[in-house]
Amino acid sequence: MWTCGGCVLVAALLSCLATPGRGLPAPAHGSPPPCGYQSCPETKPGFLNVHLVPHSHDDVGWLKTADQYYYGNFNNIQIAGVQYIIDSVVAELKDDPTKRFIQVETAFFWQWWQEQDDAMKDIYRSLINSGQIEMIGGGWSMNDEAATHYQSTIDNFSWGLRRLNDTFGVCGRPRVGWQIDPFGHSRETASIMARMGFDGLFFGRLDYQDKNSRLQNRSMELMWRASADLGSDADLFTGVNFNGYSAPSGFCFDIKCSDEPIIEDDESPEYNVPRKLNSFVDQVKKQASFYATDNIMLTMGDDFNYMEAHMNYKNMDKLIRLVNEMQKNGSNLHLMYSTPSCYLKAVHDANLTLSVKSDDFFPYASDEHSYWTGYFTSRPTHKRFERLANNFLQVCKQLSVTGNVTGEKEKEYLDAAREAQGVLQHHDAITGTAKQAVADDYARIISEAIHGCQHVTKTAINNLLEAGGWNGSRLELESCLLLNISQCEASEGRAGFLVTVYNPLGRPVSPYVRVPVSGRNFTVTDVNGTEVSWQLVPVPQSVRDLWYRKSKASSELVFRAEQLPPLGFSSFLVTPSGGQSDTARVYETHIGNQNVTVDIDETTGLVSNISYNNIQIPLSQDFLYYVGAVGNNSRAAYRASGAYIFRPNSSEPLNITQIVNVTVYKGPLVEEIHQVFSDWVSQVIRIYKDEDFVEFEWQVGPIPDNSGKEVISRFSTSLASQGEFRTDSNGRESLLRRRNHRPTWSVQLEEPVSGNYYPVTSVIALQDEGAGLRLAVLTDRAQGGSSLHDGQLELMVHRRLFHDDAFGVGEALNEQAYGKPLVARGKHYLLLGDTASAISSERLLAQEILLAPWLFFSSPRAAGQWEKQMSGLKLALPRNVHVLTLEPWKDGTVLLRLEHIFQKSEDSSLSQAVTVNLQEFFSTMTVVSARETTLDGNQWLSATRRMQWRTDPPAARQEEATSSPGDSLEVSLRPMQIRTFVLEVK
Repeated sequence: MWTCGGCVLVAALLSCLATPGRGLPAPAHGSPPPCGYQSCPETKPGFLNVHLVPHSHDDVGWLKTADQYYYGNFNNIQIAGVQYIIDSVVAELKDDPTKRFIQVETAFFWQWWQEQDDAMKDIYRSLINSGQIEMIGGGWSMNDEAATHYQSTIDNFSWGLRRLNDTFGVCGRPRVGWQIDPFGHSRETASIMARMGFDGLFFGRLDYQDKNSRLQNRSMELMWRASADLGSDADLFTGVNFNGYSAPSGFCFDIKCSDEPIIEDDESPEYNVPRKLNSFVDQVKKQASFYATDNIMLTMGDDFNYMEAHMNYKNMDKLIRLVNEMQKNGSNLHLMYSTPSCYLKAVHDANLTLSVKSDDFFPYASDEHSYWTGYFTSRPTHKRFERLANNFLQVCKQLSVTGNVTGEKEKEYLDAAREAQGVLQHHDAITGTAKQAVADDYARIISEAIHGCQHVTKTAINNLLEAGGWNGSRLELESCLLLNISQCEASEGRAGFLVTVYNPLGRPVSPYVRVPVSGRNFTVTDVNGTEVSWQLVPVPQSVRDLWYRKSKASSELVFRAEQLPPLGFSSFLVTPSGGQSDTARVYETHIGNQNVTVDIDETTGLVSNISYNNIQIPLSQDFLYYVGAVGNNSRAAYRASGAYIFRPNSSEPLNITQIVNVTVYKGPLVEEIHQVFSDWVSQVIRIYKDEDFVEFEWQVGPIPDNSGKEVISRFSTSLASQGEFRTDSNGRESLLRRRNHRPTWSVQLEEPVSGNYYPVTSVIALQDEGAGLRLAVLTDRAQGGSSLHDGQLELMVHRRLFHDDAFGVGEALNEQAYGKPLVARGKHYLLLGDTASAISSERLLAQEILLAPWLFFSSPRAAGQWEKQMSGLKLALPRNVHVLTLEPWKDGTVLLRLEHIFQKSEDSSLSQAVTVNLQEFFSTMTVVSARETTLDGNQWLSATRRMQWRTDPPAARQEEATSSPGDSLEVSLRPMQIRTFVLEVK
């Protein structure tokens, strides 16, 4: 076991914090600064050591926009100005080396840093180097853990940590996670932190029953075994804060607080030292009784505290002095300024044996009627927009590398897009729990980021064309962001057009392309001049009737982009011609292909059966809604359903209709069922030629205003699921859920519906172990879902509510768009099959949904002269290997993340280890060298050492490594492994 004390600790720490990347300086003057664990205050043996942690929790948008929070305007909404917090803290710390502070949100810090002169930057660096200011967490924002996809979470940390690394080197690197405000915690987030080299994680919110149980058995600190596949590489010490992130009751000394200060003048009628000390000692002893070592941590702060830091520190100085003076009279309390990392070190030095947890911390409930499961779905269009922006960000980053984009303006656009996505991961952004004005600002941020990346991708593709011998004029390459409502000026407003389809995956795909068109007769030609089959499909009437849709297109042109090259593109020329579509309206009750078919009931118009490879099961799909509970929130029983809280007034949802109007269309490429449930709910069910999934494209809204409604899509089957279902963890590993059950305590549910809801980032599934069958539904955005009855799955797709749930946002979730209640459109993808084949299909389909091909539109060119096909890779990657990240890094290097996308035992062949040769990887450049880093790309893996802990049960023996050395160009991957490299290329 690596010990955490003395010179052994110091040597290990300094080696593990080596800074990767060429051009990044080592600490000045050739000797390491005394930051990190070396700078921690000494604890006092035989005493209860109380670690006071001064901090401010600064939301990157919530009740005000991020900029409004930073600059401190609109204080009538909330008194908060982050620039003043940092100014004030620096002024207090620079003259007193005993004081400490932790800085969390990199987005705010970077905004402040860019405004400072060299003298102030030097002061701040000295505070970092001395350990007085400790960077904690390090993400661009403090990310949500339910609605975020693991790719975006990694990017959020990677970019924030890179800024800190570039600015401060060794001493700026966080050692612990600090997730004090997210509303539940995912296993994948902990796994990510462990693989970034973190030693621990602290958070503030967990289910009230879970917390009570942990308090009773003194297990508030534990070892989180955060991966079923990665062994101890993903183990992470996890501590639950006693007070969430607030100061002890009566000891908030900030300008925003109403607690009385410490008054020492015993001649003053306001004198309060004995009373304050008695209260403090009582609270400390109570907290200590629930923890297993002679150390406790007090979070001395709250939302946007320390705008006047002197108030805080002056009173904490008094508190420390007065309590420590009590030692003369036999007290065993020892107070000191500290940090979460220093507290972690002290706990580690106590040689504690930790209990083990291997599930997650969802769902989170703050009382028996307040399950924070509504935000899994809140603001559904916002959640989809963020996922779309991530799709384009990855395209933008990849093309920046393969297209050799070197312009300063393009670099600025790419950085802005990285930062925008970081902001959107914030736990009041993607969650949908900010005020409407703030949500609108988030949408602005995404829109501007996408606009900037359009410049980057246009430059990259034109660079590639020129390098390949293209001698025509530069292509304009427009993107259409309203294809979800069948609107695209670039395809509708021209007689013909060129569509360039980019594939961001490392393997060939053959997607179906759908674009709105104004004509009726076309010819579609590929890069070889070969005609491609196409089909014209009517735009659903519910889409055509959208009052904000500015399109006259009544049809979509559908064709298949066969064998798109990996990390590459192919172009298709669409021209008017005499060709005709042969889509026909038919009066049949089924659609399908040789792989899968769907039947509908002639009487109800609802789905009645599904078959896959001659396996047929009864299946129905319907839309229903829960009526949101109404209350004044004066106590738990009166809790209203709101942006955070899902609380239906009944356990049984209501039907929207008994009879659905149905129209069926069939053609050579796709067959569709158009369903109309009501004037505010409709759906298209699609099966494409040769595919093995069924697509359900739903449209919900405007939700009527006669009551708050929480709308679900429910799939009912005959599968014997035995009270179990499975959901993904942030899009990666699968977690088993059992209805009315928690793995680590005996749960009592007063809310049987919301208490069984879980976040679904990518997939929710049922298995019938006896029949060997699996039914899965994949999503195009984060949603809440459950299986409330055997054989059933439900996903919440939209919510409209008229009462606030009193958890701070102060507004009802009554979202408006274009002057009316919000309309949401989205897709579910249904897969059925034997368990092994279904899981394999899910893994591959989930990638194709997340990183869908991106369409670029241009004016038509003369046939045979207009474009070439291009691939960024020499060879397609194996199907179980994914290029998670390819982006320009620093000093001319490239950051590459490769991942194995299968878990152990999911597939007899695809779950095996696999090797990739980087020397034969790229088509547009050559890899000169590869050096492996931690997951975030900011620390050399070979120099990383993490704390080791004793656990009960002990950690299983680590699986024999199949990975090649970290600097080799032969890269081996185990199931679920992600490996990150800084590449030198030419």
